[in-house]
Amino acid sequence: MHRPTRRTYATTAAGALVVALVTCALLLAHRPQQSRADDPIKVGVLHSLTGSVAIAERPINDATLLAIDELNQQGGLLGRTIQPVIVDGRSDWPTFGAGAERLLTQDRVSAVFGCYTSASRKQVVPIFEKHDGALFYPTFYEGIESSPNVVYTGAAPNQQSIPGVKWFMENRGRKIFLVGSDYIYPRATNAVLKAQIAYLGGKVIGERYIPLGSSDTAATVRAITAARPEVIVSTMVGDSNIPFFKELRAAGITPRTVPILNLVIGEVELQSFDARTMAGDYVALNYFQSLDNPANRRFVAAFKHRYGASRAISDQMEAAYTSVHLWAQAVRKAGTAEPTAVLKAVRGQSYDAPGGQVFVDEQNLHTWKTARIGQIRPDGQVDVVWASEALIHPMPYSIFRTTRHWQDLVSSLYTRWGRSWQAPPPESPAPPTPKGG
Repeated sequence: MHRPTRRTYATTAAGALVVALVTCALLLAHRPQQSRADDPIKVGVLHSLTGSVAIAERPINDATLLAIDELNQQGGLLGRTIQPVIVDGRSDWPTFGAGAERLLTQDRVSAVFGCYTSASRKQVVPIFEKHDGALFYPTFYEGIESSPNVVYTGAAPNQQSIPGVKWFMENRGRKIFLVGSDYIYPRATNAVLKAQIAYLGGKVIGERYIPLGSSDTAATVRAITAARPEVIVSTMVGDSNIPFFKELRAAGITPRTVPILNLVIGEVELQSFDARTMAGDYVALNYFQSLDNPANRRFVAAFKHRYGASRAISDQMEAAYTSVHLWAQAVRKAGTAEPTAVLKAVRGQSYDAPGGQVFVDEQNLHTWKTARIGQIRPDGQVDVVWASEALIHPMPYSIFRTTRHWQDLVSSLYTRWGRSWQAPPPESPAPPTPKGG
């Protein structure tokens, strides 16, 4: 029998070593990346910095970065600095989806603070659920959603639009005209409000929608004038409000004749518009810059010191700022920035926010909040005229219909709009208004 020579043994050993090294390299390449104790904690900031919605989202981005900077000035979290990874959603819903995918799979962020419109949120929620990521969403919204991967720091309908309309019906009138931009938030919100108005014995005498970003509001104003409502409830977003209010005033509709309850406009938008044309009308939100309490005075001073004394602060900015601090508390409690642990630890967290104390509901991850109604001043600030006596428990699904009814409504809009969360362009056939009330 042939005996291996010393050279054969050497060749075999060398080959085995090469195989072992290659195998080890492959295993290391495919091993999940482990963060070192001194690595920064990465968080995503996903807002529109360009495009039609940037006017509202850039300030939210700024408030988020202010809170992150505050944490870093205090030494960071768990002995690590916090590194924001900023992604521009570009006012385009698929871009939001791609940005969320990148933040979760490539940047491996601990959490994402982002989205403004419900359309962008709807685009990314399935991605967060797929990768078990954590999204902190700062905008009031239409409800009809509750994801285990989203912390909703903006208001649910029963914390903003529903109490706002109830107050208006009791104090300003019961014949209501609904007007809004044509995408998921106004359509679904108005469906909820129609059910509420009918339950309370009011009457919706008109309902019109304007394409998102459109300046063609003349036909809507004519319809309002012809209907002769006692009040108008508006979910119109962005620059469409400029011609809308101008044409309302030209038609003789003023706060004294037909007051408007705005569910979207805040101080940031008022600063960009001519607030004098809107003065006297009303806003239903949870936070106003004019609130006089120690936490808000500190927040306003810090924001203006960083970004300029002329900057205005709105509801979503306060919620975004609060989101970062709630996340930080959850990280400290969990002892890790790992998303699953943070989502567990954030339940029940409370925070003395600029808008008052909030805490995260342990069941649905929405925040308990104070509801407020304010009246617009000529200088673009808002005076509080009513506030709820206590924090309001968040209820993402309105009690006026079944959960299945609301889910079917949202699904039908998505289907009618060609699997989109926004109505088709004006040149395309518009879907009929779904029966939500």
